Amino acid sequence: MAIVKPFRGIRYNTEKLDISKVVTPPYDVISEEEQDAYYSCDPYNIIRLILGKKLGNDNQKQNRYSRALECYETWQSNSYLLRDNEPALYLTNMKFSTGDQQYNRYGLIALVKLESFDSGVVRPHEKTFSKVKADRLQLMMSCHANFSPIFSLFSDHDSSILNTMLASIENQPPEIAFEDDRQQSHELWRILDPQVHATIQKAMADKPLFIADGHHRYETALQYLNVLEEEQGQLPDTHPARYVMMYLSSMDDPGLVILPAHRQVTTIPDNQLKNFLNKATQYFDIKSLPFDKNTKSKVMKQFIQGLIDGKNLHRLGCYDKNHSAFILLTIKPEVLASEHQIEPALRDLDVTILTQIIFERILEMDQQKQDDENQITYTTSIQQAIDNVDQGKCDMAMLLNATRIEQVRAVANASLTMPRKSTYFYPKVITGLVMNDLSATQEIT
Repeated sequence: MAIVKPFRGIRYNTEKLDISKVVTPPYDVISEEEQDAYYSCDPYNIIRLILGKKLGNDNQKQNRYSRALECYETWQSNSYLLRDNEPALYLTNMKFSTGDQQYNRYGLIALVKLESFDSGVVRPHEKTFSKVKADRLQLMMSCHANFSPIFSLFSDHDSSILNTMLASIENQPPEIAFEDDRQQSHELWRILDPQVHATIQKAMADKPLFIADGHHRYETALQYLNVLEEEQGQLPDTHPARYVMMYLSSMDDPGLVILPAHRQVTTIPDNQLKNFLNKATQYFDIKSLPFDKNTKSKVMKQFIQGLIDGKNLHRLGCYDKNHSAFILLTIKPEVLASEHQIEPALRDLDVTILTQIIFERILEMDQQKQDDENQITYTTSIQQAIDNVDQGKCDMAMLLNATRIEQVRAVANASLTMPRKSTYFYPKVITGLVMNDLSATQEIT
């Protein structure tokens, strides 16, 4: 069963700070340029905790992790960060737009008891990178805190859990309300009533939780617990390290948006790039949309529409540096049907077709190359991917339709994992609204 707990969160002191200037997206979507901008924005920006800068004279004792701890402790000592006096569940509302549509997405920030994936209580859907987990573990071992919540999903078909939370804050203005640097609006309320806590805990108890974003952080939290128990012996159930901070959102929330994660591939050998289409004909029906400098914009619109129109046909888009054409690749039904070694829930994913057929068989990329963050990068923007090919930043862009929420659910329920970056839940959960202390002095009751 999922054990969800209120907690005494650590939050920025809004009497001293402008909250809009100290929050950021999660660390893993922040570019170097954005890191610099957040550093310059405010001396108390959470970037100094989650993604500190590396310095030339860093060593084992003095490094970005030790500097994060120094900031974290100093900000608390000087009351820039304050710990709430009462345990709370934190209800948030995010207002945003994508395309031409406006959305609201509600989320509950709470503590969730750590469970191994084998238990089925918390279910992943993507693979992770070992290098990233090592970095996050160093930060946790230094600061003993969760700075950013893990984004997880639960089923709430009748909206009973959301309605319970909304009823508990009826006629209450949010404690925090602001617009971030991406023109997304945020609101936060504290739910303090123990009876409401108990109602939500009971309703959540029989629901599996699906990790939407933050697989690395969840696995790191498990590692952190293991390290502490190796050092101190088995920890009591009330120890904070047995819990992790999560942002919980309903799978049925109309504001749950998934964007595609397009692949940008570099260092493809010339012979493989040259022979790509010839080899692809074995697996795909291919449509080429040639263009010149005068027609590129018009043809690109046709290409994007063709990709969208093929969302139920496992259609992929391709653009590479050697051809003045956009390519639509539609998997041959008989090819897909013959892939018996692939579990059905995974076979239904465009990212599986991309990974196992295009990357592995056509481009002959082994697992090490697919794990290389420098060889494959990601963007949610088709225009950016195409521009990066044109500017020589990558050799090829592989473009996809978004993974659907029912596909995420099917993969997680089958105890399977998708290829990395199969989903991009949008927007990311903002970092800096609430933090969670993991020191042994703060028992979870």
